[in-house]
Amino acid sequence: MRVSDIMEALDGKVCFGEDKLNEVCLTACGCDLMSDALAFSKARMCLLTGLTNTQVVRTAEMLDVVAIVFVRGKQPSAEILALAEETGIAILRTDHTLYEACGILYSCGLPGRIKV
Repeated sequence: MRVSDIMEALDGKVCFGEDKLNEVCLTACGCDLMSDALAFSKARMCLLTGLTNTQVVRTAEMLDVVAIVFVRGKQPSAEILALAEETGIAILRTDHTLYEACGILYSCGLPGRIKV
């Protein structure tokens, strides 16, 4: 699923990464604990979270995260956006809750894991 498809499905807004809209996400993970993101990380992942601090971007940088989606209408800070620019990770936001956003993306065909 392309980042632009994720944005459209979630009625989202791009905060950073207009040039990343054609990037493809193969999986998604929804969590507020970055230790969970580390434990369950997958290739070319979309990370959905309500946690808005720089640790989210730092964790995403260690993983193969294509895009971070902040849920519940959370606004990323200027510091988060600067870090996203530095790391090349797209930043989106949506008014949906984490539960709703994950359900929407799952129903659109974006899995939480790739079965082998």
